[in-house]
Amino acid sequence: MAATLGPLGSWQQWRRCLSARDGSRMLLLLLLLGSGQGPQQVGAGQTFEYLKREHSLSKPYQGVGTGSSSLWNLMGNAMVMTQYIRLTPDMQSKQGALWNRVPCFLRDWELQVHFKIHGQGKKNLHGDGLAIWYTKDRMQPGPVFGNMDKFVGLGVFVDTYPNEEKQQERVFPYISAMVNNGSLSYDHERDGRPTELGGCTAIVRNLHYDTFLVIRYVKRHLTIMMDIDGKHEWRDCIEVPGVRLPRGYYFGTSSITGDLSDNHDVISLKLFELTVERTPEEEKLHRDVFLPSVDNMKLPEMTAPLPPLSGLALFLIVFFSLVFSVFALVIGIILYNKWQEQSRKRFY
Repeated sequence: MAATLGPLGSWQQWRRCLSARDGSRMLLLLLLLGSGQGPQQVGAGQTFEYLKREHSLSKPYQGVGTGSSSLWNLMGNAMVMTQYIRLTPDMQSKQGALWNRVPCFLRDWELQVHFKIHGQGKKNLHGDGLAIWYTKDRMQPGPVFGNMDKFVGLGVFVDTYPNEEKQQERVFPYISAMVNNGSLSYDHERDGRPTELGGCTAIVRNLHYDTFLVIRYVKRHLTIMMDIDGKHEWRDCIEVPGVRLPRGYYFGTSSITGDLSDNHDVISLKLFELTVERTPEEEKLHRDVFLPSVDNMKLPEMTAPLPPLSGLALFLIVFFSLVFSVFALVIGIILYNKWQEQSRKRFY
């Protein structure tokens, strides 16, 4: 069931619809840009507070750059424009990314992504798409929509080109999601199907109106919705319970082009903190986790690297190894001498 947005930018009506549909009493934190006001009571059980500025991005894109003082860092071919940040231009073999420098320690959150994908390519002659990330590592270029393979965290992909030749079950562009603990590779040849949590078709190229994506993480529940029809309505795309994401990861977005290309533009990224009431039982159930996982989905176990040995430990290992070697050598000599004596007695 779609939730009506009303005029674009008025999120209160949509949030009330979500809260009513979920049946949970939520305290939703919302930034009133430029207002300087504190939390505002909107209705019973709901409070709107500031949006998390350190994790959000909007025009005129202050705090974006390559310096250590920037809240957002650019990578590769990404460029800051007046109306958007272009991750990749409509040119072959380009790669770009935008990463938040501040780790996110929110327990429950919602990320609204305003983006645009457009270019000169016609049907099936464009690519490759963009990705939104919540991962342990940042600024690591690679083959997965411009980010590293075997990432640790959450990836949401807006894939615009079907690599698998026989695509009969789905229509592209296609949105999918993947949770990785660092052990899985993204299968490009099969468009990530072996590891995806779910997905939906999303016709997002060359549209003349705004396109939005929302990633919502509440009580181990991952929900992805989209507004891509110009009707100011959210449509469900992916809903997965039992998703466990650690706190302290980084938000980012990236894109890559190959032989085919598109303009991949990010207009805004807005993060909202969702404060949710929990029972004591839920508090125990929803304790912090240290490695991403999904209930009822077996991810390969990661072998943790052994910690480096201290100087004292290394000395003790070498010392006892030498003592053992000397002891073994002495025992060997004693046994050899006894064998020699017994051999001489038999001879005489």
